[in-house]
Amino acid sequence: MTKADLVAIVADRLKITQVQASIIVESVLRSVITALQGGHEVEIRGFGSFRFRNRAPRKGRNPKTGEKVDVPSKRIPYFKMGKELKALLNEAGPVESAVTAGAGAASSEP
Repeated sequence: MTKADLVAIVADRLKITQVQASIIVESVLRSVITALQGGHEVEIRGFGSFRFRNRAPRKGRNPKTGEKVDVPSKRIPYFKMGKELKALLNEAGPVESAVTAGAGAASSEP
């Protein structure tokens, strides 16, 4: 599913224009990005959470020259699926057909 598919689904379900739906989707995504940039974890109940893992510093190698370089430590964001989403995906019954139907309807629009 692409962002355009998501915008089409939101527009269809809320009976609003694609432009209005695009503003909503973009606002939600921008809010998540802003929170992550600020070092905050983002939790969406029933869906999952975006958290950080710390990567230790290490010795790397420049592939072009073969020279050893120091790679500094860094914080890497990752997504952890929520229990409800995991259960829905593992049951793979009506959820699969609902998502497919929603994406199919969204992609048929220009």
